[in-house]
Amino acid sequence: MAALRAAKQALRKEIKGRVAAVSDQEKLRQSRVVSLKLFSHPKYLSSQRVAVFLNMHDEVRTHDILQDIFKRGKACFIPRYFTQSSHMDMLRLRDMEEVKALPLTSWNIQQPADDDSDREEALATGGLDLILMPGLGFDKKGNRLGRGKGFYDTYLERCSTHPKGKPYTIALAFKEQLCAEVPVGEHDILIDEVLYEDEE
Repeated sequence: MAALRAAKQALRKEIKGRVAAVSDQEKLRQSRVVSLKLFSHPKYLSSQRVAVFLNMHDEVRTHDILQDIFKRGKACFIPRYFTQSSHMDMLRLRDMEEVKALPLTSWNIQQPADDDSDREEALATGGLDLILMPGLGFDKKGNRLGRGKGFYDTYLERCSTHPKGKPYTIALAFKEQLCAEVPVGEHDILIDEVLYEDEE
């Protein structure tokens, strides 16, 4: 267990270094490529209830994706993390105005306030069709290296008990986040697919 933790920590550090070396312009360019791939993806097109993250600086930019979800009339859900635990809810947003009005957390990401109890939580209602996943690193087998808090793994566990079942999961990645192999433990849940700019 300690060896796995150490391996993950070392890989996190390596990937953070690789991503930090990528210019903002290049991050934006890759984000556009990934977004366009998503917009023509059959799973995205057929999904009605989509969860998406609001990106941190070292993650694929999701602004265009949010706009597209609203434009197509899909139900949009974003994470609210509870920093004291590994608990996360997916709460509904109605439009870009609501996104802009969200408060900033100590991690410098926007999310609904802890006492914001008016929003629909995905699992309390119709579940989710698709979750767009953040992460630090990924391999092509669908193993994901998160930030070590376990929010998404815990949430996917909860999804599996929802009548709708586990949603399809697509990770959005810069190519610098791809690894030959991500070390995983028994609680790490495989993702269905990783979208990134491949050298075609």
